[in-house]
Amino acid sequence: MTSSTTRPLALVTGASSGIGRELAHEFAEHGFDLVVTAEDARLDAAAADLRTARVDVHAVRADLRTADGVEQLWSAVTATGRPLDAVALNAGVGKGGAFVDTELADELAIIALNITSTVRLAKHVLRDMTARDEGRVLITSSVASTMPGSFQAVYNASKSFLQSFAEALQEELRDTAVTVTSLMPGPTETDFFRRADMEDTKVGASSKDDAGQVARQGFEALMKGERRVVAGSRGTRAQEAVGKVIPDALKAKMHRRMAEPGSADQ
Repeated sequence: MTSSTTRPLALVTGASSGIGRELAHEFAEHGFDLVVTAEDARLDAAAADLRTARVDVHAVRADLRTADGVEQLWSAVTATGRPLDAVALNAGVGKGGAFVDTELADELAIIALNITSTVRLAKHVLRDMTARDEGRVLITSSVASTMPGSFQAVYNASKSFLQSFAEALQEELRDTAVTVTSLMPGPTETDFFRRADMEDTKVGASSKDDAGQVARQGFEALMKGERRVVAGSRGTRAQEAVGKVIPDALKAKMHRRMAEPGSADQ
């Protein structure tokens, strides 16, 4: 994508569906050109939809679980010849079930996408932004980052990493004009629970927050340079607030009731 436009440029990962697609819409509706990425075929349809906002959209199919996929994406960004004004590091995946029963490959894929790809991309993005002393970064963490994830052990731990990572970067960058915002959604109406084989769980079968609402709140917090936003319904915000005063052992038991396979029928 090459363009002489003076519009700002944003990068959104995990943009083919869910919160990522809605974040991309927020950027487009606010006049950002876009580089969007995902590994699945739905990315093409998402990009076509985004172009109806009359912005330039470059879609990059890449598997960010791999170092090659990250470098492929970054090469596409640099090929624009334009600086990134904003980045939403949103790509993520989960897996439900008891840790002793799930496949190791699935757990390592969570680590590779949720953690490693975020660190790799953040290294590129933040070195570029700090050199220019401008830019905004949104990292999609989760309310799950605040609790031990019984029957989602690796997923919740990955989100805890991202939350800690975002907060550490905020302190390191406090004397710059680069901001880092943590987006903390609760259970949201996306493909997440189907892909994680969690449709038979209480949380998977329950009502969830709207992805558009979550993305809108995340975008607004990013533009304001806020440190974090617990996005979604009042119930999600209340859950996060209550979690601050509950011991981790109790939170682990509570999470079990939500995420244990078969809990939807209990």
